[in-house]
Amino acid sequence: MTDVHEPPRDLADPKTLLLDYLDYYRVVVGRKVVGLAPAELGRSHLPSGWTPLELLKHLVYMEERWVRWGFAAEPVPHPWGDQDDDGRWQVRPEETVDALLAAMDLAGARTREIASRAALDDPAAVGGRFTTAAECPTLGWILFHILQEYARHAGHLDVARELIDGSVGE
Repeated sequence: MTDVHEPPRDLADPKTLLLDYLDYYRVVVGRKVVGLAPAELGRSHLPSGWTPLELLKHLVYMEERWVRWGFAAEPVPHPWGDQDDDGRWQVRPEETVDALLAAMDLAGARTREIASRAALDDPAAVGGRFTTAAECPTLGWILFHILQEYARHAGHLDVARELIDGSVGE
């Protein structure tokens, strides 16, 4: 896993700042799940019932839903593959932390690739997640939304990891 720190404090370009913070939070999330025993990855320590592996898978699918399927209107075979029919996060028995971490890295690279071809004020394309132009958020909105998802869920993993083994910090 790449060692990434928060973006430099003098960074002013909004797109670079958003993308660099997304990279940073992907690493933070990865650090929270790496080293956990398989039993702990699949066990919930919170009343809501989610597991660290389920949360990791959710982040992978969330980013694909918003960037590939949403902004770029690319076909995504199972955009809600992180959820069961009731909307609860799920992980199949054959899915591993290593595979999901690799998928998260791939989703991040794809986000950078798609964002490099667009401006922050460009609206999402119609035809993927969005069926009308009125529904289409801008790239800037999408990237900010994804960033807050990663930051919020990194905080959730902070709590879960502390409950599991006392580990704290990024």
